[in-house]
Amino acid sequence: MAEVKFQHDGEEPAAFNLFDEDKKIGEMIVEILGGDLKVYHTEVDEDQEGKGYAKLLLDAMSNYARSNQLKVIPLCTYVATQFKRHPDEYQDIWNKEVKPEF
Repeated sequence: MAEVKFQHDGEEPAAFNLFDEDKKIGEMIVEILGGDLKVYHTEVDEDQEGKGYAKLLLDAMSNYARSNQLKVIPLCTYVATQFKRHPDEYQDIWNKEVKPEF
């Protein structure tokens, strides 16, 4: 069973890391600045794709943002795409004032 762990050693960037048992199989790289949580990159190992693991990372990040009253700046194309596809689901945490450049 895959598990997401938020790992932050006090220095940026931080990460939501995805583990299957003790093996890291994915990550979402983030940075917390003031009241914002910037998401830079989401990646799941190629042999683990199609199992919904990126969504697990997205859910963990979203729950963390809500729990800590943070607004998300989706600089990662995966997160930005999900926010645009499901705006009602993420409207409470989406910082729309910052426009990512792709």
